[in-house]
Amino acid sequence: MDGSPFPLVDGHGDPPLSPQGEEQARLVCARLVAAGIDTIYVTTVRRTAQTAAPLAGQLGLDPQVEAGLREVYLGEWEGGVLRKMVADADPISQRVLAEERWDVIPGAEPAAAFADRVRAAIERMAAGHPGQRVAAFTHGGVIGEALAQASGSRPFAFLGADNASISRLVISGDRWIVRGFNDTAHLDNSD
Repeated sequence: MDGSPFPLVDGHGDPPLSPQGEEQARLVCARLVAAGIDTIYVTTVRRTAQTAAPLAGQLGLDPQVEAGLREVYLGEWEGGVLRKMVADADPISQRVLAEERWDVIPGAEPAAAFADRVRAAIERMAAGHPGQRVAAFTHGGVIGEALAQASGSRPFAFLGADNASISRLVISGDRWIVRGFNDTAHLDNSD
C-alpha cells in the first residue's frame, strides 16, 4: 500500500488483494486443490474470499463465512496503522510486542475476548465437519492465536505467518494438534 489507511468494513481494515496477493492466492490454491478439502471458510473481509476464490472455483465449493475468524480488532490502529507504528518504533508498538497483547493498543479487542472468539469459531467449524478437511482462509493474528492455544505456547509464538502460507491444525475431540506452521513451499519461486 502507499501509506494511506485501508478502507474499513465494520471497523476492520478491508483492503483488496494486490496483484502479488492475487498471484499468491493462485499458488496456494493450486497446492491445496489435491488436499481433499471438503469445506472452505472465509472471514467477513474481502481479501479472504479473494484468496479462496481459485480453490472454491476448482473444487466447486461455495465458501462459508465465519465471522469469528476475522482478524483481531486493532482499535485506533485499524486500517494499516499498526504497520506504520511498528515501522516507526512507536512506544506502544514496542509494548504490544514485549507484552504479547494486542489490547495495549487504544481501543483494541481485549486479549481474552479475542482468544475466546477464535476458539469458538474453530470449535464451530470442527463440530460442523467431523472427520472432514476444512480450509480456513483467515488472518495472521488468528493463525497465531489458534496455534498458541493448540500448543500452549506464549501468545505471540506463532505470530508472523506469511501471506498465503499454510498452517495445519488437527482437531480431535477436545485436543488441538499443531501439524504445520507457515509452509510457503508453493511460494518459493513466485518472487
